[in-house]
Amino acid sequence: MGKGKIHKLMVRTGILYLLLSTGIWTSGCEMIDYHPYDVRISGPTDINRRNMARIEEACREKTTLRIAVMGDSQRWYDETEDFVDDVNRRGDVDFVIHGGDTSDFGVTDEFMWQRDILEKLQMPYVVLIGNHDCLGTGEEAYRAIFGEPDFAFIAGRVKFVCLNTNAIEYDYSKPIPDITFLEEQIADRADEYDRTVVSMHVRPKCAEFNNNLATFFQQTIRQFPGLLFCTAAHEHKMFEQDVFGDGVMYYMSDCMKRRSYYLFTITPDGYEYEAIYF
Repeated sequence: MGKGKIHKLMVRTGILYLLLSTGIWTSGCEMIDYHPYDVRISGPTDINRRNMARIEEACREKTTLRIAVMGDSQRWYDETEDFVDDVNRRGDVDFVIHGGDTSDFGVTDEFMWQRDILEKLQMPYVVLIGNHDCLGTGEEAYRAIFGEPDFAFIAGRVKFVCLNTNAIEYDYSKPIPDITFLEEQIADRADEYDRTVVSMHVRPKCAEFNNNLATFFQQTIRQFPGLLFCTAAHEHKMFEQDVFGDGVMYYMSDCMKRRSYYLFTITPDGYEYEAIYF
């Protein structure tokens, strides 16, 4: 049985939670080889920066983009492997956006196991930070493996703005979402893009979002040129909603347990989307 399957079994029976919460480990039989706050990274790191460069190069002259958007793979390793197989089999996806929660407890090994599955994608991918990814030393592991929690890139004159919106995990002690970052991105490389997609883990008006900022957040993202739509995850169900009643659609991905993802096709005339089940 592989590490991913062992981890999934342990989560389902509650054993991993007990081990992590109590700090129990047995050095004699090496039942568990990490401490919950250990951040030793092996394998690829700085993934988002490297993959954003790949996306920008591959999509520079493209007028039509096809993007797979998913999220919340945290404990569903087999299902995530099947997602990778399904997207690879299509052969028409330019890149993948993972909407966050690659870990369940913020444990470093969880990030690395999920990363190793996603590395089998035949196209570049980027990973947002989710609320579970902020637990313990999860943010430190996320930063080491994937990069900064707020980032942006441009593909075929469409700017993709990816945000940390997990306010509840910071006890509202720091500005999450980072409105300053958002405002800076409006002007940054302004001559290189005409349209915008905003992606996050927790959407506005969800309990884990800082809803004191929700209206201002929406006003800010509407300043981006040609705002097409927003994507989110977190709620473990697939649905679409005009959250503010202003015509800006939010598309929420389901968790990998239910084997689904969105496929967006952005053309010069707008965009289309499809819910894919595998």
